[in-house]
Amino acid sequence: MSETSASLRRKLNSAGDLQSVVRTMKALAASSIGQYEKSVRALADYYGSVELGLSVCFRESQPARLRAGRKGQCGSVSAVIFGSDQGLVGRFNEVVVDFALQRLTSLPGQHEVWAVGERAHARLADSGLAVRGVFVVPSSVKAIAPLVGQILVDSESGDSQGEAGELHLFYNRPTSGAAYEPVAQRLLPLDEKWRGQLAELPWPAGNLPEIIGDGAATLRALIREYLFVSLFRACAESLASENASRLAAMERADTNIGDLLESLRGDFHRLRQSGIDEELFDVVSGFDALAEDAGIKKLSKRAKVK
Repeated sequence: MSETSASLRRKLNSAGDLQSVVRTMKALAASSIGQYEKSVRALADYYGSVELGLSVCFRESQPARLRAGRKGQCGSVSAVIFGSDQGLVGRFNEVVVDFALQRLTSLPGQHEVWAVGERAHARLADSGLAVRGVFVVPSSVKAIAPLVGQILVDSESGDSQGEAGELHLFYNRPTSGAAYEPVAQRLLPLDEKWRGQLAELPWPAGNLPEIIGDGAATLRALIREYLFVSLFRACAESLASENASRLAAMERADTNIGDLLESLRGDFHRLRQSGIDEELFDVVSGFDALAEDAGIKKLSKRAKVK
């Protein structure tokens, strides 16, 4: 079916409107990436303070006492997998979920998973893995802290029953440009090498501080802050990666729409030129016909005069 100028104009208008929407989404994604990356950088000083506090506890604690921050050594594995709730993110959820499943299958024991995002939850449910709960993906930096608090409450409720021996995080971390990569982090039990490094961490002042009161309670409080910062950073980096994936998808869509608009404009101009040529041809043909008719009449008059 041949196109008409009216139909091509409608397609041009629709493609132009769609391009405006895509560019708006690009701007929103780029802005979101900035705020999540800024929140991660803002955690650095606080995380450094937590590490200094832990270094003091680790200097004074015995090995058996260091395990007081986590109950249950039954070998069960809990994991938090950060995905997305929205579309237009490419293979964002597939990448992190497949990476998590590959890592979890190599860990012995019973596996329990918390999913952040409905799309990650659906993919995990299809895999047959026991999904203990699902959380809504935060829509802003301010919503990350309540989510982290809820994750800690749920994980500690299982911990109080001695159900979990390990806690792992799986999320996408931004790399250069609009790319990302899946990463894994074991939060609990605390890594022995990491604890040793913190115990040898130099104190910025001349005199080391002393722990007042129950050292085990102080250690548990600092470990909780360490978990909070780690979960907050993982969530913020996952959200930055999600928006980076959406930005890349919108850039591809913007390019494709631009190519489509260029093609439609070319078709529209060719069709319009073809219509103009036809009209000019009709005018010339009409003029020739009139000129020929006028010539015939003129010859006829001359014949009558003779």
